[in-house]
Amino acid sequence: MMAASEGSPPRAEGGILMLTRRTLLAVSAAWLFGAAEAAAQEWPQRSVRVIVPFGPGGGADIIGRIVAQSLQEKLGQPVVIENRPGAGGTLGNEVVARADKDGYTLGIMTAGQIIAAVMSKSPRYDTLTAFDPVSQVATAGLIIVTRPDFPADDVKQLIAAAKANPGKISFASPGFGATQHFTGELFRQTAGVNILHVPFRTSPEAISAMLGKQVDVLFDTVSAVLGQVQSGQLKALAVTGKDRFPAVPNVPAAIESGMLPGYDVTTWYGVFAPRGVPGEIIAKLNTTINESLKEEAVQKRLTTAGVVVRGSSAEAFGEHMAREFKRWNAVREAAGIPQQ
Repeated sequence: MMAASEGSPPRAEGGILMLTRRTLLAVSAAWLFGAAEAAAQEWPQRSVRVIVPFGPGGGADIIGRIVAQSLQEKLGQPVVIENRPGAGGTLGNEVVARADKDGYTLGIMTAGQIIAAVMSKSPRYDTLTAFDPVSQVATAGLIIVTRPDFPADDVKQLIAAAKANPGKISFASPGFGATQHFTGELFRQTAGVNILHVPFRTSPEAISAMLGKQVDVLFDTVSAVLGQVQSGQLKALAVTGKDRFPAVPNVPAAIESGMLPGYDVTTWYGVFAPRGVPGEIIAKLNTTINESLKEEAVQKRLTTAGVVVRGSSAEAFGEHMAREFKRWNAVREAAGIPQQ
């Protein structure tokens, strides 16, 4: 018995050592998980800034302020909008990309910023790897309009006119490389027509050119031209999304024409953070935003701003941004538009 007892301690010690290592690993993992969970529960402890990469008053700014106010009410800390316009949104994106990864700097992402990234020859950050997606917030419709005297009342007639007069029909957009520009380029490619793009600096300038008969067709957001459509100054041919848009329910979707297979374009808005923010904070933000989007007051404010409420998981928003980058880069290449 004594011999057996004397021979057993090394095995027992080995077992104790193995158990100790396992216990330490388990305790460490539990501590790390608990620390991360505690950090998420404690966040935020100070004000959060939301970078809007466009000037005050635009769609991204309006949506950003609605989201910021809702976050502030739910998180109990100030949430401050900081406008950083320039270079199609890429300057503001760079601020987010280089910010501390602590959840105290967020940004508003739009379709336009993805297209700006597609257009950039030497970006100072990688749009697909520099950010952590948080949540989509909303989508907004785009619409194809023309003058009341233009000889086309729907998409079929517009395509027929363009094919009968290659290179003679012009379409306007509020900016070279803007979402509206690429929406027109995709229309041209999908319909197989040759129409001339005429860029302007702003939507009001493009609308004035349309009313002055300097251009024939305009691709723009519903909110930008809704007043002129309702007054009869402009004629709506179609919305560009696959579904009709609530603000103009009688205007058909372009895809309804049967002439544009797969044509589906909406602009969109979402929240993102620099890559590397703790996952628990991203999850807390995503939950908070999506809870806000279910509130009647927030939905009303967003609807009044001319958008359709559409939340998402963080993963789904990231996948959406990646698909958008791939699609618009393909449109750019097909159109022969060089990166700048």
